[in-house]
Amino acid sequence: MISIALTIFFGLPAALAIFYTLSAAILIARSTRQPHRELARPEPVTILKPLYGAEPHLTDNLESFVTQHWEAPIQLLCGVHSEADGAFTAVEELKSRHPDADIACIVDGTPHGANGKVGNLINMMAAAKHDIVILSDSDMVAPSAYLEQVVGALGEPGVGAVTCLYRGRGDAGFWSQVGAAGLSWQFLPGVITSLALEAGGVCMGSTIAMRRATLDRIGGFERFADILADDHAIGAAVRGLGLTIAVPPIVMPHASIDRDAGALLRHELRWAATVRQLDPAGYAGMIFTHPLPLALLTLPFSPIVGVGLLGAAAAMRLLLIREVDRLCGASTASPLLLPLRDILSFAVFIGGFFTGSVDWRGERLRMDGRGRISASGET
Repeated sequence: MISIALTIFFGLPAALAIFYTLSAAILIARSTRQPHRELARPEPVTILKPLYGAEPHLTDNLESFVTQHWEAPIQLLCGVHSEADGAFTAVEELKSRHPDADIACIVDGTPHGANGKVGNLINMMAAAKHDIVILSDSDMVAPSAYLEQVVGALGEPGVGAVTCLYRGRGDAGFWSQVGAAGLSWQFLPGVITSLALEAGGVCMGSTIAMRRATLDRIGGFERFADILADDHAIGAAVRGLGLTIAVPPIVMPHASIDRDAGALLRHELRWAATVRQLDPAGYAGMIFTHPLPLALLTLPFSPIVGVGLLGAAAAMRLLLIREVDRLCGASTASPLLLPLRDILSFAVFIGGFFTGSVDWRGERLRMDGRGRISASGET
């Protein structure tokens, strides 16, 4: 009787997770048929890049934002806390490649709260020239039609901000490829499913594009200086104005740079804990996005049922990977990484329930349960 109960306990969620995976694959397959938006009139833009450290291919990644097919001025503002930061050298190299481009590196270590990235943004804003402001994390790469799609979406009626989907790209060896696979195979399908169910509407660090008037109405970046998930909070603030968040039909590469298992686990646990604190019920529901580990847990109690679920789970996950690769136009990693990636994702999911502080850029931050953070030494 106990084995039957445990088979049902693990087997039923596994079956539901298999159904979710199939549904996500179908949604992604349909999303490839979305038409591209066309932009009527190019406008000047300021792109903000808060930087920290000499990431692999950083200069090339930044360059993708200034080599756009765009007939209006592009201002690229990069921010570092010190000239000793390796990112400063990367920006100087970019400036030497494009001497006629409007590129500046703002060196300012003035703190504005526990979130160093937001403090960096605040320090950069004084130099921003244009009405359209686009925030994008340092590890993002812009497709050639990036500005065309983002600014076009921002011009649609009722839109207050634009964000973009993104996939993983491993830039620092094996573990960075494992991290990239998590973004492409786990995170991206979840976002697309959420959007299809109209449960999305959040901004992502890949892109947050707004007009200055909207940024001013939500209180500027200063409002988010002590919030870890600043992108999520900015999206919520925009929606609070009665405006919508648009997501154009492009997928940006995200340069994953975790060089070892420890760095990857710290990174993924930070975001798991953040999601759990922002939406505890939604986070718990993510159990149904892990079909392979749930099928494996069923095996000891009913080998026949477990093998059947495991085969179906593997088939659906491989189908999902195929559709993700088709959508993105590139393969993130070998499907041979699937067992490791899925078991690691499940371990991170469980660990997220027990994580109350996070490691962020070498600093330990305490989370207060409302999305706000403070340095671990603060009271």
